[in-house]
Amino acid sequence: MWIAAACGSALFAGLTAVLAKRGIKKTDPDLATALRTIVVLAFSWLMADVAGSLGSIGAISLRSWMFLVLSGLATGASWLCYFKALALGDINKVVPIDKSSTILTVLAAILIFGETSHFPVKLFCTALLAAGVFLMIEKKPGEPGGTRAGKGGWLAYALLSAIFAAATSILAKVGIAGVESNLGTAIRTSVVLVMAWGVAAGKGKLGLIKAVPKSELGFVVLSGLATGASWLCYYYAIQNGVVSVVVPIDKLSILVSIAFSRLAFKERLGSRAKAGLALMVLGTIAMAIAS
Repeated sequence: MWIAAACGSALFAGLTAVLAKRGIKKTDPDLATALRTIVVLAFSWLMADVAGSLGSIGAISLRSWMFLVLSGLATGASWLCYFKALALGDINKVVPIDKSSTILTVLAAILIFGETSHFPVKLFCTALLAAGVFLMIEKKPGEPGGTRAGKGGWLAYALLSAIFAAATSILAKVGIAGVESNLGTAIRTSVVLVMAWGVAAGKGKLGLIKAVPKSELGFVVLSGLATGASWLCYYYAIQNGVVSVVVPIDKLSILVSIAFSRLAFKERLGSRAKAGLALMVLGTIAMAIAS
């Protein structure tokens, strides 16, 4: 069941990137992050209520609270960096770097949680993932959006997004021990909401809300719904499955993102990037099968 949940997480996460890109053409990325977090928050608390876990909030240990809050802060930082990168660069460039968080997460899971089963295979698959990411992020002259993607610091934001995303997975694994996954997701999202709006307010961007185009607001809301669905699937899989398997499967969302970016933004992959994508998919599938 947790494998199916991980696959669902990948599908919705892939849709999130494309919907979010549609929603930040004219909308400030920090403000868009804050707005979509409202949707994710409502979605996550609703699911926690449906799961009947709200009554157990008082039983959460101080240790779990601490790690859930830290995980939420890492998530918020990852989101802010990710949306900034998407605003500056192309999906086909930003998403592969963001997915490189898989490499850090798998290595951390081996060291911290002792997930050493099929250790040589996991290391080999991680190497495939790393090689795939390297091939995909190379900027090729003449690609659609190539010049724009090479400017504005999108690479730095994408790398920071990956680092914070890896921290999120590890902190969440510790934080949701003994906590119902929907409730854990809702608590983490509350932290993200406070952080996102705090950043928007700190940068003096709250006054821009009235200027957000209604068409883009719709895509921001849809991206929030997709994120909420992805999170619910992901943290159920994290809680009940093997982190070093769940995370790579979730990162297959890159296939969904690239497919829809081709349709929505006419972004194409060069032969080198296609080879990189193949390596990433091969490494992910091999790791899941081996475990």
